[in-house]
Amino acid sequence: MVRDSNLKVEKRYGFPDSRGQSILTAIINEHFVTGEPVGSKTIAERFANASGLSSASIRSVMGELEDLGLLEQPHTSAGRVPTDKGYRFYVDNLLGVLSISNDDLHRIGGEFGLNESDLVETPDRILERTSQLLSALSNNVGIVVSPSLADDRLQHIEFVNLSENRILVVLVSAPNIVRNRIIRLKVSFSKDELERTANYLNAEFSGKSLAEIRSHILRLMHEEKSMFDRLLETAVILCSQSIEDEGDTLGEVYVDGTSNILTKRDFADLERLRELLTTIGEKSRLLEILNECVARDTERPGDVQVMIGTENRTPSLQNCTLISAPYRIGGGSAVGTLSVLGPTRIEYARMISIVSYVARVLEKVMSRDVINN
Repeated sequence: MVRDSNLKVEKRYGFPDSRGQSILTAIINEHFVTGEPVGSKTIAERFANASGLSSASIRSVMGELEDLGLLEQPHTSAGRVPTDKGYRFYVDNLLGVLSISNDDLHRIGGEFGLNESDLVETPDRILERTSQLLSALSNNVGIVVSPSLADDRLQHIEFVNLSENRILVVLVSAPNIVRNRIIRLKVSFSKDELERTANYLNAEFSGKSLAEIRSHILRLMHEEKSMFDRLLETAVILCSQSIEDEGDTLGEVYVDGTSNILTKRDFADLERLRELLTTIGEKSRLLEILNECVARDTERPGDVQVMIGTENRTPSLQNCTLISAPYRIGGGSAVGTLSVLGPTRIEYARMISIVSYVARVLEKVMSRDVINN
């Protein structure tokens, strides 16, 4: 009687009972392997040694799971497949304590050279290789986004005069990440003015972001009238121009494994596949989606976030799952993102573990003192 009472409560609030949870998990695991609707006979074979779980009783439970919106039946005579709601319930309630396999640990360690203290590689190359690693481990799309230039903590800055009022800006941010960009100004500056401005910024604002530097100098210009006005004006102009480009404020995007989705039966609809490929190729849209994924749970900042199917507001991603985690460089405020993008039929437990672990390893590798440019 107690069990029946609990079952009624669980159904009332839209939750399957323990038997339904076990069957839902079995269906998700089977569907991942085959990609086909799962029938009661297949699940009955899995529970062959469990009492009271005949094919008929399993069909009944599968019907209840369908009523709860956790399963759906593509065709009248077919078995069931998980819905987005079913996958969400599985991710939120049924994964248990996650751990990463020894094989994945070994592969990640080998790729990052965790046992090689003398590894020297540029940060850009590390981020590129991280996207390749995520793609290889998941057999899906690996995406890594560098922290935005506007949020980078300045270690050193230089300005080099080019022709036609163009200036090469060389920015070094922690940990020794070098970014070069050319800005075009309406006014010209002498070599001496550029050197004095760079020396001033390096002496006064090391460790601050360009956005903070610009804001601070603007306050100084309002508060103080002195012989430094020209210097401050020059600094504001140069800092503003250095971060005004949208691409720099958003960060660099490294994508690998796009061709993997071409082999997935989940993307058989060519029009939807075309739309998905277009979204992956649009840097600003992709960054907006990734930022939304990472920021969706403000109560657990820094955790892996999972957006499943129709939880993605972008139509081209509504048959996809996006698993993302933020990473910080050098313990500062500059935050990047790494992600795995694949179909909703994905190895959730393994991918969540991998994304979480790789994010922490990337933080460690990017913060090593041995990284140089």
